[in-house]
Amino acid sequence: MATQTNPDVLVGILRDTVVALVRRDGPDLSARQLGVFLTVYLTDGPHTVRGLAAELNVSKPAITRALDRLGELDLARRKVDPMDRRSVLVQRTLKGAAFLRDMRSIMAGAEQQARENPPQADAAGDANAPRRAG
Repeated sequence: MATQTNPDVLVGILRDTVVALVRRDGPDLSARQLGVFLTVYLTDGPHTVRGLAAELNVSKPAITRALDRLGELDLARRKVDPMDRRSVLVQRTLKGAAFLRDMRSIMAGAEQQARENPPQADAAGDANAPRRAG
């Protein structure tokens, strides 16, 4: 049976993960780049620019720009499809696998922290609502 997690907890885990990734000495990916990266690493391939664009519902040029950055960082690479030389395959890299492993570790730590210190709801019921001076 799956457990249901409070959306505020999930957003907190996402925030803590993104902040940890930004603070560490390593790649700083945009949301689009991270979306492309995670799609390549968490879904079965083979992946193509056209397929990624369709799956993420963004333009092929947007995928190409994200892949340019991921390639610069050695988190993914493009290779001509030997079966169809008009098509380009997107491949995983060892550095990308290590980045995903680090990200999973950061998220696991953020989840553990959230379990130990759950968000406290204010009177209106919104755990993360800004406090207003009155």
